[in-house]
Amino acid sequence: MTQSTERLSTGQDGLERAAALLRQGALVAFPTETVYGLGADATNARAVARIFAVKGRPEFNPLIVHLGALSQVQALVHWNDRAEALAEAFWPGPLTMVLPLREHAPVSKLVSAGLNTLAVRLPAAEVAHDLLTRFGGPVAAPSANRSGQVSPTRAEHVTASLGDQIEAVVDGGRCAVGLESTIVGLAGAPTLMRPGGVTTEALQAVLGRPLAKRRDSEAISAPGQLRSHYAPRARVRLNAADWEEGEARLGLGDVDCDLNLSASGDLTEAAANLFEHLIALDQSGADVIAVSPVPHAGLGVAINDRLSRAAAER
Repeated sequence: MTQSTERLSTGQDGLERAAALLRQGALVAFPTETVYGLGADATNARAVARIFAVKGRPEFNPLIVHLGALSQVQALVHWNDRAEALAEAFWPGPLTMVLPLREHAPVSKLVSAGLNTLAVRLPAAEVAHDLLTRFGGPVAAPSANRSGQVSPTRAEHVTASLGDQIEAVVDGGRCAVGLESTIVGLAGAPTLMRPGGVTTEALQAVLGRPLAKRRDSEAISAPGQLRSHYAPRARVRLNAADWEEGEARLGLGDVDCDLNLSASGDLTEAAANLFEHLIALDQSGADVIAVSPVPHAGLGVAINDRLSRAAAER
C-alpha cells in the first residue's frame, strides 16, 4: 500500500509525472471519455497483477488495453477489414475491439486472461490520449474502482473506492460519456460482447450486417460480462412505475424523484449521469434504489445492461 495517492493535474507536468509512474510499474488512474481507468504498463506482469489485487478482480476476467496510435494497436493484434471499417468510423472513441493476439506481442498474459485474443481501444478523451502518447506503449486499464462496484466518473469516486492503494490519479473532471465502451468481438463473426457508448445500430450500419450476441451462459471472453457488476451497496429495483416508502428514487423523464437521469428523457444525458447518480443515491444511506423504466433502444440498451447487472443477485 502506498503512503498516499498523488492527485495529478492534466497539464504537462502532471501527465509527464503520470507517464513516469507507469514506466516504474505504478498504478495510475486517469479519465477517458467513458469512465476513469486504472492504468498499468500492459507489458509489466507485476504491475498488471497489482490491478487484479487492488480491484479484487478475478484473473479470468480480461482487461482492455488502451493505446495512443493505431499503429500501436496493429502491432499487438491481427488486423482485418472489419476492424479497419469500425476504426475509421468510431476511433478514437468509446469502442473496444477484441481481435486475435499476435504470437509475440509484448503483453502480459494476465491482460488477456490467457486467451488468444486481446481487447484494444483508442480513447477519444484528450487527457487519455496525451497520457498514452507520452507513455508510448500499451496501458491495461479497467475501471478504477473495486471489482463489481459502480464505475467512477470523477477522480473523487476513484479515491473513495480505492483509497491509497494506487500511486496516482489524474484529475480530469467528469467523464463525458459516463458508460464504458461498447465491446465488439472480431476474431470470428462480429459479436456484441458488451453494449456501451456506441450503439448497436451504428455498428451494424458500418458493418452492413447484424451483430451476433453473446449468451450469458458462455465463458467470460471480454470485460464487463460478470452477471453481478456495477453494483452499489443498496439493492436496486428496476422498472419502478411508482415509489415505495424509504427508497432512493432515480428517475427518467417527467417524474418526481430524488435524482433524475434526464428530465427530458434524453438517453445520452442519462448515460452520462448514470454512475454518478447511483453513487450519490447509494451514499444517501437508503437500502433500496428504485429506478424508472429506461427504453431498450439506442443507448438505452447499454444503460439497461448496467442496471440489470447492478440489480443482479450478489
